[in-house]
Amino acid sequence: MLKVERPTTWVALTGFMGVGKSRIGRELARELMLHFIDLDRYIERETGLSIPDIFRHLGESTFRQLEAEAVAELTGKDFLVLSLGGGTFVGPQNRESLLQRGPVVSLWASPQTIYERVSRRPGQRPILDPPHPAPGEAPKDLAELAYERIQRLLAEREAIYRQATIHVSTDGRRVPDVVDEIIEKLWNYADNAQD
Repeated sequence: MLKVERPTTWVALTGFMGVGKSRIGRELARELMLHFIDLDRYIERETGLSIPDIFRHLGESTFRQLEAEAVAELTGKDFLVLSLGGGTFVGPQNRESLLQRGPVVSLWASPQTIYERVSRRPGQRPILDPPHPAPGEAPKDLAELAYERIQRLLAEREAIYRQATIHVSTDGRRVPDVVDEIIEKLWNYADNAQD
């Protein structure tokens, strides 16, 4: 039987929307010869609804419950790279389950980089949907609102994302370079865990 050397058989990727979790996760899984699951796509397959539709029709609290159920199930799997939604790691129960299961890699990018990436696909990020203006209030510039919301949410979540096992910036970097850094840090983590 072929024995594959890898630093871990399970890893989760967290970070704000637009940092590259899905693209990097797919490549990381390929390099480590592990399965890849994008948590949002998994929830969509399980429910038959898109994430924006879940938010619009069932609400964020229902989505967070579905997310917690999926995390509980997927932390029981092996040979997996799990790409989390931007808010998954924010939930204390999710965070605890994920950190107990294995290494969690937090991917980082600047607000400007995130804005540029997520603005390429408008309407796909429900958390950035603008609020309806109050009666008599003029609508605000949607781009400015989205950028301000990214800055605010990043600031709110920074301390939580820092609780991850490993931290890697994706700003201005190619996916293979980010994956190489993650693998190197996973080996260091594995070596330190054995000491």
